[in-house]
Amino acid sequence: MVNLPDQRRAALDVGCGRGELLAALSPHFASVYGNDVDEEMRRAAASRSAGLPNVTIHHGFWGDLSGPFDLVTMIAVLHHLDVAEALEQVRRVLTPGGRFLAVGLAPAKSAVDHAWDVASIVANPVIGFVKHPWPSLQGPQPPPFPVADPAIAFDELRARVVEVMPGAVMRHQLGFRHTIAWTKPA
Repeated sequence: MVNLPDQRRAALDVGCGRGELLAALSPHFASVYGNDVDEEMRRAAASRSAGLPNVTIHHGFWGDLSGPFDLVTMIAVLHHLDVAEALEQVRRVLTPGGRFLAVGLAPAKSAVDHAWDVASIVANPVIGFVKHPWPSLQGPQPPPFPVADPAIAFDELRARVVEVMPGAVMRHQLGFRHTIAWTKPA
């Protein structure tokens, strides 16, 4: 939430899943739109945001939303999409001064990638215990959302991102993740 843009008329969460981020963004924006290709996820997001009058769940291609948006988010979604097309769509629908914030996945290819993976291997059990100190009585469960393995390595993805979004910042994070932050020039 500390990375939200100053202007907060409309936000779009691409691949909104069960709607957790929509609910978190709702108090900060006049309108919040969620989109997900999975019908079950859209139903869950609609149910979660039923009491939030400024939240709309969109069915169909998110690029068809005319916008403009002051914020576009993608959490573990970009690797499911055609990266070049998705980045171009984000750039098109963002207002000048609008922000693109993403959390993504990329396979480890470089020595730096592998070092971050080692750090994540060490940190993940600790983070998991802090967040979920009691074991699940149900045992391991399959993820409730569509899963796809990422194919584009961090360095290659960064080159593609910077090509479409000059000045974008990509950073490795723990948890086998990376972040992308870009503000569209005014």
